[in-house]
Amino acid sequence: MLGLKLPTDPRWVNIVEGNISEILTDHAWCEQKAATNALSLIINNPNYTEMVTKLIEIAREELEHFEQVHNLIKARGLTLGIERRDNYVNELYKFMQKGGSRKSSLVDRLLFSAMIEARSCERFRVLSENIQDAELAKFYRELMISEAGHYTVFIGFARQYGDDIDVDKRWKEWLEYEASIITKYGKNETIHG
Repeated sequence: MLGLKLPTDPRWVNIVEGNISEILTDHAWCEQKAATNALSLIINNPNYTEMVTKLIEIAREELEHFEQVHNLIKARGLTLGIERRDNYVNELYKFMQKGGSRKSSLVDRLLFSAMIEARSCERFRVLSENIQDAELAKFYRELMISEAGHYTVFIGFARQYGDDIDVDKRWKEWLEYEASIITKYGKNETIHG
């Protein structure tokens, strides 16, 4: 369904299990950034009523995920660390088309968002199937389902609003680009790292 070219090596979970505090802090900040991304799309595209309505739901849900991760951190006697830089997302951002029409910029931003949700969904699946911590396995299974829904929303709106753009062709370009950069990641105890 997601179309990702390269799967995450399940051994990545061994790295994650070596520093649960770090993965939880990184994950919390990823959720905050996802909420901010949804709000940014709303701010820059207020005239797309159907999309705004759905993105309000996503922003709220992402903030709830932030709170859930923060609660896990607190329950484990840990503290939320400072915001982490997400090199994977920054590298994806470079691939977004610059210039062009407002519509093509919107479509590319939606595809960028769909890509992040797709990889997050895939990473959550790997965590849910391989992590030894039963509580985290269940938690990441639930979030995997949520991220798949967000991916569907973003790619769906890209197709809906990109009526004069070959969205499927551009999505394939995103998948190829992501495959070219993901080989650098999966070596750290971060969601995308």
